[in-house]
Amino acid sequence: MGILDQLPALIGVVVGAVGSYAVAGLTERSRWRRARAECWDEKRFLTYANYASTLKEQIRIAQRIGAARGFENVADPLEPVEGLALLAEAESRRAAEWESVLLVGDAEAIGAARAWHEAVWNVELYARGLRDDADGWASAEKEVSRARDAFYVCARRDLGIAGPPPPSGNWPRTWQQVQVQAPDQEPGAVARSGRRRA
Repeated sequence: MGILDQLPALIGVVVGAVGSYAVAGLTERSRWRRARAECWDEKRFLTYANYASTLKEQIRIAQRIGAARGFENVADPLEPVEGLALLAEAESRRAAEWESVLLVGDAEAIGAARAWHEAVWNVELYARGLRDDADGWASAEKEVSRARDAFYVCARRDLGIAGPPPPSGNWPRTWQQVQVQAPDQEPGAVARSGRRRA
């Protein structure tokens, strides 16, 4: 049996070995890419969650200071002297978390996060005593809720979370209103209660 007779078998072995190597390489590369994508998804999730938590703390401090200044819908007043120092610390933490959002977030989520913290800064103007109109306070709180909702929609989309977005966080909530007819109101009108946000 000559070498020419064995040539088809040798070619088959070589082609099989190259094919196996190529398939194994592609499979390993695909596995590596999938693991890398999962790692980045987890990083993005933690980044968005940490940023939201930090910003939530900041708005809570600003609202408590606002309560001490007489604004509605907030419980647990915090005196400005004590609160402003806490607010500055919270802003420093938010600014540090912001850098991570800029690093791993997509453009829409970054834009929504920016709109949310700018809405919080607007509430802070009231907490700092730079603004004092009750209607403006109510409007600023509603904008914070709207901006927060928009951020979660964008973050969920970026993370590939299916399903509808969470319910809106608009304030004041239904439980903060009571069916009370004031003497000067039409029958059936709703008057806001004096309850503040918990």
